[in-house]
Amino acid sequence: MINPDQPPHPFANVLARVHAVCAGLIAEGVLPAGIDLARVVVEPPKDASHGDMASNAAMVLAKEAKAKPRDLAEKIAEKLRADELIAAVEIAGPGFINLTLKPKVWSDALRAILDAGAAYGRSDIGAREKVNVEYVSANPTGPMHVGHCRGAVFGDALASLLDFAGYDVTREYYINDAGAQVDVLARSAYLRYREALGQDIGAIPEGLYPGDYLKPVGQALAAEQGDKLLGQPEPEWLPLVRAKAIAMMMEEIRGDLAALNITHEVFFSERSLIDGDVNRVAATIDFLRAKGDVYQGRLPPPKGAPVEDYEDREQTLFRATAYGDDVDRPLLKSDGAYTYFASDIAYHKTKFDSGFRNMVDVWGSDHGGYIKRMQAAIKAVTEGQAALDVKIVQLVKLLRNGEPVKMSKRSGDFVTLREVVDEVGSDAVRFMMLFRKNDAVLDFDLAKVIEQSKDNPVFYVQYGHARGHSIFRNAREVVPDLPEEAQARVAYLRSAAVERLTDPTELDLLRRLALFPRTVEAAALAHEPHRVAFYLYDLASEFHALWTRGRDLPHLRFIINNDAEITKARLAMVQGVVSVLASGLAVLGVQAPDEMR
Repeated sequence: MINPDQPPHPFANVLARVHAVCAGLIAEGVLPAGIDLARVVVEPPKDASHGDMASNAAMVLAKEAKAKPRDLAEKIAEKLRADELIAAVEIAGPGFINLTLKPKVWSDALRAILDAGAAYGRSDIGAREKVNVEYVSANPTGPMHVGHCRGAVFGDALASLLDFAGYDVTREYYINDAGAQVDVLARSAYLRYREALGQDIGAIPEGLYPGDYLKPVGQALAAEQGDKLLGQPEPEWLPLVRAKAIAMMMEEIRGDLAALNITHEVFFSERSLIDGDVNRVAATIDFLRAKGDVYQGRLPPPKGAPVEDYEDREQTLFRATAYGDDVDRPLLKSDGAYTYFASDIAYHKTKFDSGFRNMVDVWGSDHGGYIKRMQAAIKAVTEGQAALDVKIVQLVKLLRNGEPVKMSKRSGDFVTLREVVDEVGSDAVRFMMLFRKNDAVLDFDLAKVIEQSKDNPVFYVQYGHARGHSIFRNAREVVPDLPEEAQARVAYLRSAAVERLTDPTELDLLRRLALFPRTVEAAALAHEPHRVAFYLYDLASEFHALWTRGRDLPHLRFIINNDAEITKARLAMVQGVVSVLASGLAVLGVQAPDEMR
């Protein structure tokens, strides 16, 4: 779908033309009526020497057309050669169609950027479909650490990307406040409470949280409760201490996330599933039982790796194998308590009941084995009406000049998110956490991410934006009426003779700019925000290379003292770069500075 407020980007435009050619071949009887054209795509060729775009039309339609792919490709190519935008069409390999476009396509694309401004690249492929993106969801047992940081940035950037692509996005945080870990938190905080009252608590016992971050919780409890909790048995003081500790930890977690400019619309409490007006876990189990998806039975002994929660007894099981899982899954523990899985099913059913058919969960690297059972559960509780995509975020190795970073005393056994943000800044953290695919381990070097060099991607991209503004400032000697204010400058540059941008390196840069809308759409559909980060680095690299080329070849400089027209055209190109860099960085939650300091 194309945003009606702006012309289609070149890839969407050419795809529409390929589809029109195929529709003509249907009318001529070359292609059968009703053939599915949705499989036909237009994309950049893997080898730039093969042209500007490539289509698989003949490859995916030949079988139903009962034709050889190359023969069908030639029929499609014959019609495309008559198109006003296409300079050349070649058939490659078994039947791929390679297209070279006329320069006008790229100058028109630049005009589209100038016309659209900050809206360039926005899409409506999402058609305002509701999407729930759940991310971070760290246990409220301490401050955020570096591992949480990557999932937080990934989830937030993905949510922004989906919004940019036209989806109706809700950002959600699932508070794990009902498991055994929050009771451990309460006991750890109770020790700090005793300490705040002047008692000698000695060494923190094994199994409790040792970090100094719980001292303020103990102090707050002492200030609020005095010493009255000391004489109470654990069943009496634990709920109160647990609630206070969770509340203070969540306040700290929100502060940690705010340091990265991350917010959520929804914070959902796991405990509310059971303690609310309705026991949603019990209701969900009853719903599945009524469908025949819950039964009483025994699990067979595990083969190879042990099955989580396996017990050799009759128990309440979810029929997960009916929905693609490897084994049926327990819903109740031997003591009658719900398994984590039972609560997770109920939680995701609440999302579905709230109108979400499209759900994305961002999980840590240790949860990979949990995906199949959760997707099976989604199929069951939504009767196949909803889909869950789980994005696994791999580990972060924190380094300084190549050496592992030591843990902090405050946290006890990890480096906190806040420590990293305070040292290198939010921009460096966010961009570098996205400059690698989420399922690959990331080395994050605190020294390298603040280097001012090409080897530091976040600097190089931000410097591209700042360099563009530097060019504008310097250009006023040649183009004195160039406005300083951004919107006025863009309006002024819309009248530039951009068809004068004919050097191959200039056209390459225009091609790169024109690729941004397609990059956004592809990244959104794949749930892969790193594609935007990669694109921005490539765009900045081409821009810097063109600037450097102008030092050796004076006629390619952005500012030509005796030719105001070509200067204005090149300033329009620079504006295109600046606009796209700013737009892409905004999707990633990274600032676009006008000057590097």
